[in-house]
Amino acid sequence: MSTQAREVLSQIRAFAAVLVCLLVPPASAQLGATGSPSQGATANQLPLSGKAGQSGSVTATQSPVPGITTSVNTVNPVIQVQGPFAGSARSTAATPFSGSLSLREAIQRGLQYNLGPVGLAQAVRQAHGQSVVVRSALMPNLNGSLAETVEQLNLRANGVRISIPIPGASFPSIVGPFNFFDLRARLTQTIFDRAALSNYRSASEVVRANQQSVRDARDLVVLAVGGAYLQVIAAKARVESARAQLETATALFQQTSQQRSAGVVAQVDVDRSEVQQLTQKQRLVSLQNDLAKQKINLARLTGLPPSEQYDVSDTIPFAPSTPLVFEDTLRKAFEQRSDLKAAEAQVQAASHTVTAAHAEQWPSLAVSGDYGVIGVNPAQSHGTFSLSGTLRVPLWQGGRIKGDVEQANAGLAQRQAELEDLKGQIEGELRDAYLDLQAASSQVEVAQRNIQVSKETLDLTRQRFEAGVTNNVEVVQAQESLAGADLDYINSVFAHNLAKLSLARAMGTAEESLPDLFK
Repeated sequence: MSTQAREVLSQIRAFAAVLVCLLVPPASAQLGATGSPSQGATANQLPLSGKAGQSGSVTATQSPVPGITTSVNTVNPVIQVQGPFAGSARSTAATPFSGSLSLREAIQRGLQYNLGPVGLAQAVRQAHGQSVVVRSALMPNLNGSLAETVEQLNLRANGVRISIPIPGASFPSIVGPFNFFDLRARLTQTIFDRAALSNYRSASEVVRANQQSVRDARDLVVLAVGGAYLQVIAAKARVESARAQLETATALFQQTSQQRSAGVVAQVDVDRSEVQQLTQKQRLVSLQNDLAKQKINLARLTGLPPSEQYDVSDTIPFAPSTPLVFEDTLRKAFEQRSDLKAAEAQVQAASHTVTAAHAEQWPSLAVSGDYGVIGVNPAQSHGTFSLSGTLRVPLWQGGRIKGDVEQANAGLAQRQAELEDLKGQIEGELRDAYLDLQAASSQVEVAQRNIQVSKETLDLTRQRFEAGVTNNVEVVQAQESLAGADLDYINSVFAHNLAKLSLARAMGTAEESLPDLFK
């Protein structure tokens, strides 16, 4: 073979090699196109705080301030509901309402329609979806493709210039048009990636934390709805007491008026008894207004229309609570509180994220393969396949791994601090409820005796007034004392029942212990 012929053959081979490179992409390019984890997994950065995104809360507070009327300073309990827990979805369409609401039905409606657990339930779904996405990096990924290609190349435009040292002969600069089709399935699988595995474990812990937050939200709903129901009962009892006091004041005014007509008493006694009657009327109007507002608040928590006219069917009298040992109660609270379990799961999630950040510098191994048929047309096609394994060894990432580790450590430290704070909060709530329960129990006993003495005093002063021994000043004072004693007893019973409910919430068993709490 002559030297010129060898040069022509060499140039033709070079052109063929260039043409193959242009038409067939390299294996690495195919691997990237299939979405294989050729770059390795990075740590998923969690939010700095592990607390739930919703800012709602339910708290029972008690302060030693006077009640609505002039009475002695007693523990005045209030249930405070904020955020999503103060609202609800409409429940009457799916669950018909008879017009009489029991405590059990109120709790059931609240658990089903209150926005607190409803919103957190959607957060669980979102977290579960995120965990599935993270898990996909560890699962096989299979994709199929069908491509039909029609192409024409300008070799000179691509930098290919071939000269043939034969007079009158020239190599064409335009190749094509030509066509081919490719039907192919591609599979990628991660064999080992410590960062991706830790990311999945972290996402699973976030799901578990959100599930525990939903259980804690149900306990908060029991506290909110149960406390609101107790408030309605107390408001209703105040109205009934005020109505009885009004009847007594009216009877006294009529009796004084008759005695004035007979010339037995002075006009000032009539005026004094009338003022007492008008005061009782004003007090009754105020308490009726408060009852209506409390019923609206309960309706908002349970999904009933605010304009719904209904009545509460349960009356919850005073029942002494079972003696408790505080240390045992605190231990059970740490074992049962769902929000504490959620905080612990958040710490575990942050710990796995730290592991994932450190694992970014570890090698990762993945395999990929494809099989398909390629040819000018289906009748003139042939099967082809490829199989490759990729070992990725990070050498230098520009400081990114160090930054990811620092962020992950910050999140872990924040969640650990929140866990310790929550333990102190639980102990504080438990001690508050424990002290409130003891104080309310003592107050009930005192109020019961106060009512007995006040009734006896009112009867004696009325007898003295009827006998003309004294004027009606003592009668009015005795009546006010009885009214205050009645309200003190109502407040004390409400405070005692709310303290029992708060104690069950502090222990994390409000929903489970409710049937036995108010028998």
